Amino acid sequence: MNFIVTPQKKLWLAIAVSALGYFVDVYDIVLFSVLRVPSLKSLSLSDEQITTVGLFLINLQLLGMLIGGLVWGALGDKRGRLSVLFGSIILYSTANLANAFVTNVEQYAVLRFIAGFGLAGELGAAITLVSELMSKEKRGYGTTIITTAGVFGGVAGGLVGNLFSWQTAYIIGGCAGFVLLFLRFRITESALFTRIKSHEKIKKGSLWFFIKSPKLLLKYIKCLFIGVPFWIFVGLFLSLSPEIGKALGILTPISAGWTILFFNIGLGLGDMSSGLLSQFWGSRKKVVACFLLLSLVSSLLILSFRDISAERFYCFCILCGFGAGYWAVFNMIATEQFGTNFRATVAVSLPNFVRGMAVPASLILGLLKPQLGILWGVGSIMTASLVLALISLHSLEETFARTLEFVEN
Repeated sequence: MNFIVTPQKKLWLAIAVSALGYFVDVYDIVLFSVLRVPSLKSLSLSDEQITTVGLFLINLQLLGMLIGGLVWGALGDKRGRLSVLFGSIILYSTANLANAFVTNVEQYAVLRFIAGFGLAGELGAAITLVSELMSKEKRGYGTTIITTAGVFGGVAGGLVGNLFSWQTAYIIGGCAGFVLLFLRFRITESALFTRIKSHEKIKKGSLWFFIKSPKLLLKYIKCLFIGVPFWIFVGLFLSLSPEIGKALGILTPISAGWTILFFNIGLGLGDMSSGLLSQFWGSRKKVVACFLLLSLVSSLLILSFRDISAERFYCFCILCGFGAGYWAVFNMIATEQFGTNFRATVAVSLPNFVRGMAVPASLILGLLKPQLGILWGVGSIMTASLVLALISLHSLEETFARTLEFVEN
């Protein structure tokens, strides 16, 4: 199988380091969900405060990702994909280490925002770089490897969060990031970006130019809606799984760590399956549609459960994870939709805007919870987001094997 569009070692090094980077990225994102309860308990918060403050910290982290996505994305198109990969990992690794030494909620809040800002640059820059290095027929394999590695980061976060103290878990993540930083010095920049870098007449990473173009903006919004359901599952369902378990009448307390672990097992299988299917079928849209429909079935199933066992709940988490495994193909669609001068802007910011949509989702949940309860509140938000995603997907162009050597004017 011929993947080579650059010297083989450089290409595989870029894929390997990008995959490891996303591993550490997801480890950190997942880790807070796992450590939310024990870390906040150590700060002497009550059970009710843990839920409220936990959601506040999640929203702050997501806000950091939202702002960071815009900054890192524009920087990736103006200065290069590598500048984002270096800067982001330095920032979130430092914040990760510092999280282990917080003594109050205020410190925790500042560091979760900084960590979110740093994490924002990782995935989009990695996928942009690898996609531009690979041939158009085979680049789906590179993205699949990267996103699947991220799943293992989620599994590692679940395991480490359950097996070690919350301080140790954060220290492990920070140290892993700094080790990865040294590997990145051997990666080369994308040739597609290098060819347009010196062209002053080509607008690169200009947010104003992007916003004032109705065509580009509408396409961006459609891509955004396709990705939203993934983060509704991750940002709400997984983080609030202990509370959801109580609402389902599960006698054994549900652990967020084990929920995330089983979800990520399904997600890993889903990411691999969706990526390989998109190559086999020669279509991104067909695969995403199938996985969105499966997620819709999962979100409706949760509303029918009553007095189930913890084991059955964790098995259900595997199914939810598999359905959410269209994340790999979603990122390919976003990367392939836009020209080289705005590709990083989109690929970096879009996953973070998707993550950021958990903020209004959590606010909506706060409004729905008193009337519907947490179970029907989360289920309703999941279902609505999936229906909107299917409608948006239908109106987008197929991008499989599209050349990436073009610019937006």
